[in-house]
Amino acid sequence: MSGQRLKTQFQRLYTHFSGQDSDTNLQDISEILFCTRRNVRMVINKMVDKGWIEWEPAIGRGKQSRLVFQSTDTELQYHHARKLVADGKLEPALEALGNDANRLAQLIQEQLGLTTQKGRQIVRVPYYRAFTNLNPLRPLRRSEQHLVRQIFNGLTRMNEEKEEVEGDLAHHWESFTPRHWRFYLRPAVRFHDGSLLDSQDVLVSLERLKSHRLFRHLETITSPFPNTIDIRLSHDDRRLPDLLTNIMAVIQPAMLDTAREAELFPVGTGPYKVVQNDKQRLILEAFDQYFGFRALIDVVEIWILTGVTACYLQPSTDKIATPVHEVPERLTLDEGCNYLLMNRVNGLASDPEWLAYFQSRLGPVPLLSRMNPGEIGEIRLINAYGLLPGWTDTNPLISPAPVPAKRMVTLAFPQHHPVYHEVARAIESVLAEDGLRLKVMEMSNTDVLMGKHAEKIDLWLNGMSMSHHRDDAFLAWFYSFDHIFRVMPETEFEALDQQVVHWRAMASQPCPSHDIGSILVRSGQVIPLFHAWLGVNSAGPVQGMEPNSMGWFDFKSVWLKPGSTS
Repeated sequence: MSGQRLKTQFQRLYTHFSGQDSDTNLQDISEILFCTRRNVRMVINKMVDKGWIEWEPAIGRGKQSRLVFQSTDTELQYHHARKLVADGKLEPALEALGNDANRLAQLIQEQLGLTTQKGRQIVRVPYYRAFTNLNPLRPLRRSEQHLVRQIFNGLTRMNEEKEEVEGDLAHHWESFTPRHWRFYLRPAVRFHDGSLLDSQDVLVSLERLKSHRLFRHLETITSPFPNTIDIRLSHDDRRLPDLLTNIMAVIQPAMLDTAREAELFPVGTGPYKVVQNDKQRLILEAFDQYFGFRALIDVVEIWILTGVTACYLQPSTDKIATPVHEVPERLTLDEGCNYLLMNRVNGLASDPEWLAYFQSRLGPVPLLSRMNPGEIGEIRLINAYGLLPGWTDTNPLISPAPVPAKRMVTLAFPQHHPVYHEVARAIESVLAEDGLRLKVMEMSNTDVLMGKHAEKIDLWLNGMSMSHHRDDAFLAWFYSFDHIFRVMPETEFEALDQQVVHWRAMASQPCPSHDIGSILVRSGQVIPLFHAWLGVNSAGPVQGMEPNSMGWFDFKSVWLKPGSTS
């Protein structure tokens, strides 16, 4: 008899006797359970072995036996749901609990955090949505960018603590001229599938970058000697090693699997490899053949808790959410902001009157005051007056502008975001006061950044996050998938682009990021909305859990002090 069948039989028995200890006999029970007397003995013995009931058989003809319930139907249901949660079967567990999301959240909370199984250290963290795209060549949200850093390596990488470029797959490099660079590869590096990385993988990976505006000056990429990569450029770039720290420049196998496989199960050379990625869990295992220091935590499990709306889920290892009166030990202000991007090419903002109206009515002050804190959980927002914290490029007291001719405004934003719906509701409220209607288009992050239906959209609500704290990190967002280029007057964009080209050619000139950000804001191309406070709850036995610029923590650097968990 299967375990589920036995549970069903127990539930029938429990329901029939209303959970009350009772005098009964085998014949009565056989009728309740619809089975023979012989099978009834077997069922009762199994229930006794599991500790669900006690059975005191009668002595003497015509006597009644005694049935004592040691467990309740609810407890059995709860134990069954707990096992389903442990197996990652969250939807069946929710159904087993009568679709009670709060009870499911409690069960999940019991199993999150830190554990040791068969000598392997495991960290389990919750998250509120699935990771459907981990392909570094596709548009990635902040958390996906963090995960890609754990899975892949580039020729160079950014040491976030020192804010310096250091070797990764390339152990050394040199510049013969500002247009000719040579990188020397580490030998015997392996991909997660066991294959050896060779120069061809690097050549093909870098060739794939040429279609992106940020890397358009890559002219020819060759391998003149084993483990040697030569890059020739179409214009001077004295900062190429810095550019190659960009997440798009990580190295993938020359022969990629299908696009869908590359998005869900990418193959890299990094400290962690993907072993499971579905709508329930993303599981990363430490890669034992990693060329660097082997990760200290063996397994990182990210549990996808879609539908559990009791709280906003953050990357914490000891609880699902931090109560309002408790905050993580360390909070850092996100290197970026939520913003509105105007379509100044073929949207309403191409009309100066509409642009002035949007600037005067859709700033952070009028929107934040209309947002319901209860709808955004534990996310802490503050008004942004520039694209990065510390930049003050907007005038919070901008003069009111007249309402243009009445018509519909179209807003698009990425789906599955805990804040954007509430921001859109606030925008709708502002527009409604002026007799305007709002049409909302919720799209995938890829469709937003790749410009799907761009000609039909007036403004985009989106977010930016920097991969590190240096000024040049801003440029990855500015050029990202032509998200800004396609909705900005071409002459204005080209003028900003030339500033970047000039900066790349000069060794000592400061990065023009703030100048570019200021022009984007003052021209009305972008309206900064909110900065968010990010934090990782580092209380407890996990050591080295320092929040990074993505609001997560470096998986390979954390470790569990022995004796700190059961």
